[in-house]
Amino acid sequence: MRIDLAVLDRQFELHRAEYEGAALRALRSGRYILGPELEAFEREFAAFTGAKYCVGLNSGLDALTLSVRALGIGAGDEVVVPANTYIATVLAVTENGATPVFIEPDAYYNLDTERLAAAVTPRTRAVMPVHLYGQAVHMPPVMEIAQRYGLAVIEDCAQSHGAHFGDTMTGRFGAIGCFSFYPTKNLGAFGDAGAIVTDDADLAEKIRMLRNYGSREKYHNELCGVNSRLDELQAALLRTKLKHLPALTAERQAIAEKYLAGIQNDRITLPQTRPGAEHVYHQFVVRTAERDRLQAYLREHGIDTVIHYPIPPHLAECYRSLGHAHGDFPVTEQYADEVLSLPMFNGMRDDEIGYVIDTLNRFS
Repeated sequence: MRIDLAVLDRQFELHRAEYEGAALRALRSGRYILGPELEAFEREFAAFTGAKYCVGLNSGLDALTLSVRALGIGAGDEVVVPANTYIATVLAVTENGATPVFIEPDAYYNLDTERLAAAVTPRTRAVMPVHLYGQAVHMPPVMEIAQRYGLAVIEDCAQSHGAHFGDTMTGRFGAIGCFSFYPTKNLGAFGDAGAIVTDDADLAEKIRMLRNYGSREKYHNELCGVNSRLDELQAALLRTKLKHLPALTAERQAIAEKYLAGIQNDRITLPQTRPGAEHVYHQFVVRTAERDRLQAYLREHGIDTVIHYPIPPHLAECYRSLGHAHGDFPVTEQYADEVLSLPMFNGMRDDEIGYVIDTLNRFS
């Protein structure tokens, strides 16, 4: 049997007529940028999260980068980030001239809040928790420390659409929540797309300007902005998928429950969910000290896997100037050597789930 890490067309086929209708509606409108589909999606996604404002953007990276910029964070400032995140989180900081300060993850692969206060210096302006793999960060202590030191909180929600900690959805704790709608995300577009949510009218307006060359009115450029606009076609398709997101999330959680109940191999560490946190399973990530051998074994049996992520940002070639070395963040580096993401996608069949489980249980 052959099982890919993600099979996106199955979710499309489930609601094919709706997606095709939405695409044709946008195409026939003759309005392809900053039009009614985007305005409707922004209203609907804001309502979904419970935020007052949503601003659609070109990507999750742009959402993070423009959020840092809108908060006035730049050269001489520091932003605390988890050391085991995807590099986009860090790029958003350095793109604005600020310095990332890394801290280790906890047992749930999220920012270790017990290390957060020690990372704060007089130059710290913000903390950027990442709800990695789909599990909400332990946000109450993040917010307490941020309030104590007067820090902005920018949530990286690229993998956590709809996840909660307690009764609060990710993206709703901090000043700004940043989302990616890359096609593999739980709320994925059919191309690049992203957005921010916030309750701050001034921040929302500033990001609206920044996404459109720094202007409210064409040719009147008040800020040095960029071109980062969520187009009408992607907005129309996202509106369609958003209606089905609760059901899609429940399906992913059901797949994860089957994995958790069925995988029984002492060589493999299964993911845990912190009490109070919700996990929406953007990825189902296991760990083993024999990761490379396990990955090769699964490949031989037709099962595709991916490592999220093999090179931590502090060891990336582009960040040599930060002066970090192997051993600086041992937990992060251990995770990078041991984590492996199993197939997880909407439309995954029971026989495929069972085959992955049986194959893992035979690994020795």
